[in-house]
Amino acid sequence: MREMLPHLRINQTKKKMLVKTFGSAVFGVHAATITIEVNADRGAQMAIVGLPDAAVKEAQQRIKAALTNSGFETPIRSLTINMAPADVRKEGTAYDLPLAIGLMAATEQIPPDRISDFIIMGELSLDGGLRPIKGSLPIAIQAAREGFKGMIVPAENAREAAIVSDVEVYGVETLADVVGFFRGEKEIERVVVNAREEFLNSLDNYTVDFVDVKGQENIKRAFEIAAAGGHNVILIGPPGAGKTMLAKRLPTILPPLSLKEALETTKIHSVAGKTKKKEALISVRPFRSPHHTISDVALVGGGSFPQPGEISLAHNGVLFLDELPEFKRTVLEVMRQPLEDRYITISRSKFSIEYPASFMLIASMNPCPCGYYNHPEKECVCGVGVVQKYLNKISGPLLDRIDIHIEVTPVGFQQLSNRSQGETSKEIRERVIRARNIQSERYQNRKEIHCNAQMDSKLLKQLCVIDDTGNKLLQTAMNRLKLSARAYDRILKVARTIADLDASESIRTEHLAEAIQYRSLDRENWAG
Repeated sequence: MREMLPHLRINQTKKKMLVKTFGSAVFGVHAATITIEVNADRGAQMAIVGLPDAAVKEAQQRIKAALTNSGFETPIRSLTINMAPADVRKEGTAYDLPLAIGLMAATEQIPPDRISDFIIMGELSLDGGLRPIKGSLPIAIQAAREGFKGMIVPAENAREAAIVSDVEVYGVETLADVVGFFRGEKEIERVVVNAREEFLNSLDNYTVDFVDVKGQENIKRAFEIAAAGGHNVILIGPPGAGKTMLAKRLPTILPPLSLKEALETTKIHSVAGKTKKKEALISVRPFRSPHHTISDVALVGGGSFPQPGEISLAHNGVLFLDELPEFKRTVLEVMRQPLEDRYITISRSKFSIEYPASFMLIASMNPCPCGYYNHPEKECVCGVGVVQKYLNKISGPLLDRIDIHIEVTPVGFQQLSNRSQGETSKEIRERVIRARNIQSERYQNRKEIHCNAQMDSKLLKQLCVIDDTGNKLLQTAMNRLKLSARAYDRILKVARTIADLDASESIRTEHLAEAIQYRSLDRENWAG
């Protein structure tokens, strides 16, 4: 005890010192720089101010243990730590590392001259190791935008952050590595990622292919049209008909992601903490398949501190909802606005966050509770009115946003045992890309529209003009099949895409005839 008292007096008589370090907070898919001011004075207390949450306040104990176990001095000083701007709530454990470095610089354990050049983020374990954080990509983008020289993050996040070439990224394993770096005692190799090269090398990294699908030529054709025009699809068929297998292969025929789209997608997955350790950039279109027990918040995003939901994680890709009628009605209804606007706004009392949500919706369902209504071999055991009641679980406004309805029938033994191969995903994709290129030229002056599915009513009148023969065919189909009024626009949009696949400037009668086939659920008395 006597030996410790002189040391305590020495620490308390040291001069006052103010040091600034810099971290970052993620809001939505964007980051904002947080200035961490550490003031060391006489005393033996530590206070963190600036709206820290419980996880940030608990950093005191983690920092003390990490310093001790890493062989550094635990300062006996009065430390006031302010996290600015002070009116923005700071959440999470990623501030552990910048707080620890600021504390050590303020107590003269490391020189403070280079610290302000870096954004520093990381969660500390009690032994001084660093755990990964969320949102390292948007943080790196903001660091480059504000002119920071470099960024220090846990090693697991380094490749993701290094996609941004305008800022030097250093991946570290321990607190001791960071201290050695700022003391000039240790060299840390800068992490460099050639984003374009890595993106190009993994563009076709799919494990499934349409060549594996036996039969189902009409479904493949429907998916080709959907991919070419960005149309939403619903598949209706009995169990085992191949609905899920077909849906999983849809991303393989969509046009490859552009580098811009890949960055957008990676930012969202980074914020959600979904990026893989060795994956710097997401270069294939995402495929999300949530279970039907999912909650409203998990699907669209939100929470007390909002996080992106499944519809945002599916941005630039596919959202697959298997067994659609089993989802809660409230869950399905909250998708209506994002399906139209291609983004979701999450509002809270003090702030509002916007997440992108431009995805293709692929839904599947059984035709009835037992699954065998209209089955060619098995008999449906559902009672009178049960089938219609089952279908009514899906609201009209939601169906209104699904362009293609198609019935899936089981594949027979002869088709399954046939050894001849069908078309590969690559062959189908080439036709899809040609159709998308036509649409890119068509909508080049409309930034908010990229494909036929996004056409508004004004464009529909301009671009989906049909001749008298086509008009009579459509009128006859609507009267005979008792198609609803909402089917009219959808048929024209799908017909426009079929014409694009044929490289036809006009919508011909055969294009309309094929498009009419894809409105199964709009037929009156479809369910008997």
